[in-house]
Amino acid sequence: MGHKVHPKSFRLGTTTTWPSRWFARDAAYRSLLKQDIEIRGFMKKELKDAQVSEVTVERSRGTLIITITTGKPGLIIGRSGVGIEDLKKKLLKTFFSGKKVQLQVNVVEAPKAALESVIVAQQVVQDLERRMPFRRVFRMAVERVKKAGALGVKIAVSGRLNGAEIARREWLGWGKIPLTNLRADIDFAQDTAHTMAGTIGVKVWIYRGDIFEQDRLAQYQPTTPSRARTGARDRRGPLSSGPNA
Repeated sequence: MGHKVHPKSFRLGTTTTWPSRWFARDAAYRSLLKQDIEIRGFMKKELKDAQVSEVTVERSRGTLIITITTGKPGLIIGRSGVGIEDLKKKLLKTFFSGKKVQLQVNVVEAPKAALESVIVAQQVVQDLERRMPFRRVFRMAVERVKKAGALGVKIAVSGRLNGAEIARREWLGWGKIPLTNLRADIDFAQDTAHTMAGTIGVKVWIYRGDIFEQDRLAQYQPTTPSRARTGARDRRGPLSSGPNA
């Protein structure tokens, strides 16, 4: 029996971190968590064509910082920053009407959009919704990821593919995807394509290399000095090599 584990959740604390960074208790925790989910859903609808790969939320006393990682930052910022100001006004009106909140919205460009699984999944969904054959979509997406420098990629779709009567699951892979290796930097995303024949689920795995101890995130580096280990031989003293030793 297979047990499926989300690749990012599996690596929390080693190669990945939480997309929300704040602390709260009891009812406040539940309300803030719900608000984070609604903010990400709002961003997904408003910035559908901007290739948004991640939305990070940081909270402190009266301050909210939202960082958007995207493949098309110019589309969000707009001319002279008009786009980002409009987005900020919509966020304040939708989620913080009548509240005093210092909202800061930052836009960060993804260094390689073709290595972001969320963006690749969005592109696959758009091609499927345009009624392109799924095998052709597979080949195009895998080629883009290969050219970007990935070490492995796997794309899976499930549903009524090409309008077939019976739903099935198909996948295409290249390279290697070491899902059990905690050191592996594997980016995973899933999305849904809404077609005339029904919904088609899309999953994308991208293997971008290994992250070693010296390259780990700063917040997970140990801050206390490690104590030198002494073996059993050191505690017993030097070994004797003969009767006259």
